[in-house]
This record gives sequence, C-alpha cells and structure tokens, in this order.
Amino acid sequence: MERRTLLRAAVLGGSSAVFGGTLWRGAAYAAPAQPGAGPYGALGAADANGVRLPSGFTSRVIARSGQTVTGTSYTWHNAPDGGACYADGSGWIYVSNSEINPSGGASAVKFSSAGAVTGAYRVLSGTRQNCAGGRTPWNTWLSCEEVSLGYVYETDPWGVNAAVRRDAMGRFKHEAAAADPVRKAVYLTEDETNGCLYRFVPTTWGNLSAGTLQVMVAGTATSGSFTWANVPDPDGSPTTTRTQVSGSKKFNGGEGCHYADDTVWFTTKGDNRVWQLNLAANTYELAYDDSLVTSGTAPLTGVDNITGSASGDLFVAEDGGNMEICVITPNDVIAPFLRIDGQSGSEITGPAFSPDGTRLYFSSQRGTSGSSSGGITYEVRGPFRS
Repeated sequence: MERRTLLRAAVLGGSSAVFGGTLWRGAAYAAPAQPGAGPYGALGAADANGVRLPSGFTSRVIARSGQTVTGTSYTWHNAPDGGACYADGSGWIYVSNSEINPSGGASAVKFSSAGAVTGAYRVLSGTRQNCAGGRTPWNTWLSCEEVSLGYVYETDPWGVNAAVRRDAMGRFKHEAAAADPVRKAVYLTEDETNGCLYRFVPTTWGNLSAGTLQVMVAGTATSGSFTWANVPDPDGSPTTTRTQVSGSKKFNGGEGCHYADDTVWFTTKGDNRVWQLNLAANTYELAYDDSLVTSGTAPLTGVDNITGSASGDLFVAEDGGNMEICVITPNDVIAPFLRIDGQSGSEITGPAFSPDGTRLYFSSQRGTSGSSSGGITYEVRGPFRS
C-alpha cells in the first residue's frame, strides 16, 4: 500500500503530532479524543503473561531461554532476537536468532495448522551475536552477525541444509536485511553510529554466493534523492566498508529493515528515527522522528526491529522505552499495539507474522531477569487488520 510522502502522525496518548520530512513546520495537530486508542483500540490490563493487549487479542508463551520448548526436547537459545515466519504445508515455522557472543546462531519452532508446537531445532551454530536478519523470497533466513567484520549466513528454516556464509554480502556490523524481488536486491543495515545503508545485488537472483555490494550515497539532509555506489572492498579490511565511498549517507545505529511495495523502511536507534526509501523515485525521507514531538510523550522510543502486515501497517519494536510494539498505519497514525509490564531491563525483538497473518511472534530478549538467559518468546493471536 502506498504511503504518503509527508507523514502526519497523530501521537496517541500525547497532545501533539509528529510531522516527518523537510516540509514539517511544527504546526499544531490535535490528539484524538481517546488517548492511546489506535486502530486496535486502547491497551487493556496485563494478562497472565504480563502482556497488555487490545480487546480481542490473547498471548501465550512459546519458549523460554534455557528451557525445553513445550512438547519437544529442544532447549531454547539465550537472547532471542530477529525472526521470521515460513509456510510449512498447512503449518508454519518461526525462526529466531540468538544475540550472544560467542555461540549465537539461530533456532526454529515448527507449528501445526492449529498452532500447536510440533518441533524445535537448531538451524545455525558457531556464529557470533546474531542480532537481526531477513527472510528471502526463496524461503531462507539471512542471519546477521552484529560484530565488527561480521558476516551474513544463509540458513535453512527447516534445518535440513547446512548454513552457508555469504562473504560477498560484505563484512561489517550487520543488523537487518530486507529482500526486494522487483529490483532483485537485498538491503542491509549497519549498527554503527556512522553506519551506512547497503544493498547487495546478486549476480543471479536467488543465489547469494556472488554479486555486488553497494552503499547509499546522499546528502546530509533528512530527505532528498539518493544513488548507489559500489563498495570497492566488501571484505572491509583494512578499510571499513562505511568509509570507502565518498558521499556515503551516514545513519546513527541502523537497526530493523522491511521491504514492501517499492519502499524500504528502516530504523536508526541512535536518533530514534524511522526512515523510508521510495525505490521507484530514488528518494528518501523520515517516516518518524521523536525529536519533532513538541509536547506529550513520544510514542516510540528505542526504535528497533520492524515488520509489516497485509494491511500495510508497520509494527515497530522498542529496545527499552516502555517495552512496546507500536503500529504505524498507512494513514500515519502511530499508537502502541502491545506493552510488556515488569521487564524494563529487556527489549522487544523479532516481530513476525504467521503466513495467514493471524498470529504475531516476538521475543523479550532478557525477560524479567534482565539477563540473556531470561529470554521469552511469545505469540499474540487476534483480529489483525487485513
């Protein structure tokens, strides 16, 4: 669904609005009469799992770090992070990274058509601090290492084929990946204070073993046009990839990345922004910037992982803040969709929808303990907009 070029986002629960893009003039904008009530309504009281949800939605715990996944003999990994879902016959699979160093890797949980857990297993081992990543159109999971000179690993969500390191996709502090089947490219974020946005153009679409790594080139403004330039040495040593191309656009802590309808959305945690790239027009602008909130409380703090639903809604997870997943609608309304109570030392990670769009999976990376061994992976079910 096409999004407007100028964001006019009602800040629900506050008394002001966010206007994104260079046309913002700080004009007043009235908050809705029912604060906190977005397209799904206001959040209710915390349920038995400590999750606050709109009416009609329920949560359940799927897995806990260090404990066997219910109905299986598999022990769930620590610090669950980025994730994605895959259709599996009449059921589906949820893949989740482990952001620990050393070890890291990724695991998967398999579900029946009724949503019952039918299996759990490891899909990637022996890697470092696997933070986010992305799903490919050919049903593999790109697991990204968030370390200096980190790699991207292409993994099999079914755990049948061995994971493959994709050196051509560059060595840097990888965060997330988003595949674009129209331009046949994969967009990559970099979690550095002066990081870049990259795209990898494979020689053959569907085969990531060879191709060209490029970096976004643009001015210093928060909106404008952009181009792509080849990174001379994707290996990143001795010169880091982010410093090899003059004029490469710098972003403060690249995090989540999502592609849909000729648009890439990605987040930068260092300045609490959501960016959008119009790939058809080769232009970029802000979709959300909490520094433009002039009164009240910013609806999003610590922006991190991002995903989208069939309705065109964006779901943005918070790293810290008040532990919310917020929704940004195609009409640019921003509101909390869920909140987790009693876990202020954690962050929300890995939001991903089941193939039929009726269930949302995500994790609290450190749970109530504030430790990587306290991670909790959840499922939320309910009447999501289609």
